[in-house]
Amino acid sequence: MDKQETISTYNHGITLTERKNLMITGVKKIENFDSEEFLLDTIMGFLVVKGDGLELIKLDTLQGTVAMKGLVNSFTYMEDGKAKKKEEGLFNRLFK
Repeated sequence: MDKQETISTYNHGITLTERKNLMITGVKKIENFDSEEFLLDTIMGFLVVKGDGLELIKLDTLQGTVAMKGLVNSFTYMEDGKAKKKEEGLFNRLFK
């Protein structure tokens, strides 16, 4: 069983505790992250997590789980095309 098959057998879920500790399952990969925003590619589409002081605590690529801490302000799911445009916009702004 390859990595893609392993991840797709898991359900996608989000567990938020006291708005500070976050566990996400069903994550294929982390596209981009900083202390204010994470862009995750999940089995249910792209997920943007916004907040303050966000830190990656645990990444298990075999099981597709991500744990982070920090103040979570919002979750937003994006269509595939919108995530790519957002990524390109970020890189264009960084390298101007």
